Amino acid sequence: MDARDAAIEALVASSAASAVAVACLRADGLPVVLREAERRFHAASTMKVPVLVEVHRAAAAGALDLDDPVPVRNAFRSIADGSPYALDPADDSETSLYGRVGATATVQELCRQMITVSSNLATNLLIERVGAGAVAATMGDLGLPGLVVRRGVEDDAAYALGLNNTVTARDLARLLLGIARREVVSPAASATMEALLAEQVFNEGIPAGLPLGTIVAHKTGSIPRLYHDAAIVRPTSGGLYVLVVLTTGLDEAAEAPALVASIAGACDASVAAGGAWRVS
Repeated sequence: MDARDAAIEALVASSAASAVAVACLRADGLPVVLREAERRFHAASTMKVPVLVEVHRAAAAGALDLDDPVPVRNAFRSIADGSPYALDPADDSETSLYGRVGATATVQELCRQMITVSSNLATNLLIERVGAGAVAATMGDLGLPGLVVRRGVEDDAAYALGLNNTVTARDLARLLLGIARREVVSPAASATMEALLAEQVFNEGIPAGLPLGTIVAHKTGSIPRLYHDAAIVRPTSGGLYVLVVLTTGLDEAAEAPALVASIAGACDASVAAGGAWRVS
């Protein structure tokens, strides 16, 4: 085993995580690290990146305008049985949007809240606007079958039946790489999406493990005992790369972000050292 492989494995082994997937790709698409990269995980809020892509695809196709007003409401239907459900503000990382129920917010505003502060309400409103089926179809068209968006957030009836949004580290990394290389939807749309990801306010994962000054455009996701982070990384010197770390089995508020930060540091050192390698 390469010393760099061993560094990643030692971090995972010492963490007591039940599962850890890592995908780190250079700008040219060559792998730096692939560890259980095809394993499917509950997507948590990383599914908001495919939703963002679909919104911009729909805008490019003329199906919507980013300045379109969207009625703000907290009433949704389960994909399981059509039963009504509402989101609990106590379970959302952003609550100001709930105070605007009965008013409107633009598509662009909802995108910003969905990505930068991970608003669940904004996410569900956008999924209703573009359709979960359209999100999944676009991921298929991009050749990313590991990114599956079936439903909005907090659809408990669907969750009970295992109807969940899922993700693999490899395909999420490939999506981010396409955005970084300005190949998703259009160069302008990709630049706009990366700029939003760079405004992410939750920086306890990948950014915490990287050198000061590194630009990180990323999206975190967490539910109890699950924590993910997925990033476009632009070091102060050298080329960009993308890094996705998916974890289960650790405390999502402290242990898991610390592990992700440590893995990010190890991957960054490997990218700086050059060469392509992989952990299987």
